[in-house]
Amino acid sequence: MNQLLAMRAFRCIVEARGFSAAAERLDTTHSTVSRQLQQLEVELGVQLINRNTRRFSLTSAGEQYFASCVDILERVDAAARAMAGEHQRPAGVLRVSVPLVIGTLELGGWLPGFQHRYPDIQLDLSCDDQFVDLVADRFDVALRITGPLADTTMVARTLAVSEQVLVASPAYVRERGLPRTVQVLEAHRLLAYSGHGGAASAWQLGTARGDPVRVMPTGSFKVDTVSALYAATLAGAGIAAFTQATVQCDIDRGHLVRILPQYTLGPLHYYALYPHAKHLAPKVRAFVDFMADHYTSIVRKD
Repeated sequence: MNQLLAMRAFRCIVEARGFSAAAERLDTTHSTVSRQLQQLEVELGVQLINRNTRRFSLTSAGEQYFASCVDILERVDAAARAMAGEHQRPAGVLRVSVPLVIGTLELGGWLPGFQHRYPDIQLDLSCDDQFVDLVADRFDVALRITGPLADTTMVARTLAVSEQVLVASPAYVRERGLPRTVQVLEAHRLLAYSGHGGAASAWQLGTARGDPVRVMPTGSFKVDTVSALYAATLAGAGIAAFTQATVQCDIDRGHLVRILPQYTLGPLHYYALYPHAKHLAPKVRAFVDFMADHYTSIVRKD
């Protein structure tokens, strides 16, 4: 027995004041409605309706159960309407895990536009460079910047592939000059990113032609957060490497200068990770699509 259908039949019998009228409202037969009521009474172990050939009346148990039925069915229908509304428009709280660089340096480039387009989404942002357990930590989606992603049980959508580029502030270039070749880089102040207190990695500078050239950033400044590296670069401390997606807006505004634009340090991937693709919530799909459009528009700039 489908208890919800039986409850709906019982409610309709009472409200329509008869089996035939209830059957007509439910677009079914008199016998079907009668059978559903009988099955419900057997399941509950009580008689709900006193029947005779002329009229019916609710028993005391029937009156009590009818009130409960109305309340339960109204709640079920309200929940269904809420879910239908949720699936029609992006809305609700969206929990997102992002790297520090996105939360501290890139947020201003996309947040206002996202909020304007989706005012009914309440963004709950967590900034951390560590990979999180989306299911255990109850995140809807995570953004990550890394090389090609290893096998994962998550759905991984590539938002963009962004080259790593060298930049410096205009003040640094005025003071130390603009390097024209890779060979003169080591005479400059090269700012090293160590990544969580580890050793700085060598820069592998390559072009579309020729083998990469290895340069070790062994200057007087090493830091383990991208935001601090960015602040030092803007302050004129030296030359540093960032993804193009992170610094393109500053290059466009003249706050940073591209160094050796013919070279890159290789690409990094911007990924959106989420637990599953089936029945993806509109708020998640809206966020992922928006971020893909945002990053694609940036990395296409030359």
